[in-house]
Amino acid sequence: MKTAGIGKNAVGVRRSDALLHWLRFNAVGGLGIGVQLSALFMLKSGLHLDYLLATGLAVEAAVLHNFLWHERYTWAGRVHPSWHDSPIRLLRFNLSNGAISLAGNLISMKVIVSLSHVHYLVANGLAIAVCSLLNFLVCESWVFAIGAFPASENEIISRSASHESRAADP
Repeated sequence: MKTAGIGKNAVGVRRSDALLHWLRFNAVGGLGIGVQLSALFMLKSGLHLDYLLATGLAVEAAVLHNFLWHERYTWAGRVHPSWHDSPIRLLRFNLSNGAISLAGNLISMKVIVSLSHVHYLVANGLAIAVCSLLNFLVCESWVFAIGAFPASENEIISRSASHESRAADP
C-alpha cells in the first residue's frame, strides 16, 4: 500500500526519508562550516601555519566532524556505528566528500571568480552549495546507502540461528 504523496526514489529510499536526510545533512554542514572556519583561523592566525596547509587541515577537521554527525544523526536510522563498519564508511566519506569538497571548492572558486568576476565570498557560497548537493547525493547513494556493508559476524550468526530454528519448526 502506498501512502499519498510518499513514493520511492531510484535507490528505493522513501522521498520523505531523503528529504529528512537532506535537511539534517545541511544542518550538520552548517556546523561543519563553523568548524572549518574556526580551525582555519586557529591554525593560520594562532599557530602561524601556511595558509594552504591550514586550509587542508581545516577542511579535514570539518570532514571528520561532519562524518561523525552524519553517521550518528543524519543517517542514524540507516547505519549503526561500529568498529567494523565505521572505518570503512569514514574512508568512503573521505574519498568522496573530502575530495569533492577540496577539488570542488578550488575549481569552482577559480572559475567563478576568475572568469565571471564574482566576489569571492559569493563565489564561495555558490561553491559550497554545488559541493553540498554532490556530497549529499554521494552520501545518500554510496557512503550511507542501505546495504552498503555486509552484515557483521554477530548479525550473520543471529540470522543463521533464527533461520535454523524456523526450519526445525514443522
